[in-house]
Amino acid sequence: MRDLILKMSMSIDGFVAAADGGIDWIFGPDQEARRWSVEVVSEAGLHIMGSRTFRRMAAHWPTSTDMFSAPMNRIPKVVFSREGPAILGDLAATPPRDGEPAQLQPGAESWAEADVASGDLGADIAMLKARDGKPIVAHGGAGFARSLVAQGLVDRFVLLVHPVALGNGLPIFSKLAATTRLELIGSRAFPGGSVAQTYRPA
Repeated sequence: MRDLILKMSMSIDGFVAAADGGIDWIFGPDQEARRWSVEVVSEAGLHIMGSRTFRRMAAHWPTSTDMFSAPMNRIPKVVFSREGPAILGDLAATPPRDGEPAQLQPGAESWAEADVASGDLGADIAMLKARDGKPIVAHGGAGFARSLVAQGLVDRFVLLVHPVALGNGLPIFSKLAATTRLELIGSRAFPGGSVAQTYRPA
């Protein structure tokens, strides 16, 4: 049995995105925090995400040279979508950049080869957890993360809390049926003011 880790960036007032879905505020200059985030996603044996996040990432990571590109491209993926396999579309095509085909990075083909889960969320997650291997790392968006939290499917919450208050936005703990207590199992502060907090259900 392997754990499901929900890895999210969060504002100090508890939102994972602005009300319009914007996440520009998470891209700060703190390279130490970025390196820590790369380490977390690199530990995954599988990346899972909702359909909107999958589309954004599949359009970006295959040609990106960012430090996140290696783990995001090379590690297998499952996308949760009611569309079924149609969501994969023509991901094998290389998007043009400045009129020229962009250079695909190693592992870029994994996006077109992603597995698609479109059944019951709890049953699909249980099946993935039952397989051998490294932990599952779940990415957003907010709706997908909220569903994982509401159904009690998360084994570890890895939250990078940024020094910004949004005032309003998209939360992930708003659909809980009852108060849920968490145990802090790790904390790390970074020079830019972000703090990584790791929790597990108490």
